Amino acid sequence: MSESDSIEIASRRLAQALDALEAAAERRQEADRGEHALANQVHALGSDRSRLASELDHAAARSRTLESANREVARRLDQAIETVRALLKAAD
Repeated sequence: MSESDSIEIASRRLAQALDALEAAAERRQEADRGEHALANQVHALGSDRSRLASELDHAAARSRTLESANREVARRLDQAIETVRALLKAAD
């Protein structure tokens, strides 16, 4: 093999190695972009989770308030019914 053949082979191998390196760098950049996008999604999901947890807490508090008001209304209705019954019984 002549020296020029050796140089030609080495040049081709170098070009192939540079192509492979460039392809690997592009794949790495793509993976980094994907990782960044995933991190953004995780952050957004965390924010949504916090917001939803807060809304759930408020809804649960409102539910407890409504349940308490409902019990109070039921108690007052029972008292009113008993008063009306007593009045009707007294009128008889």
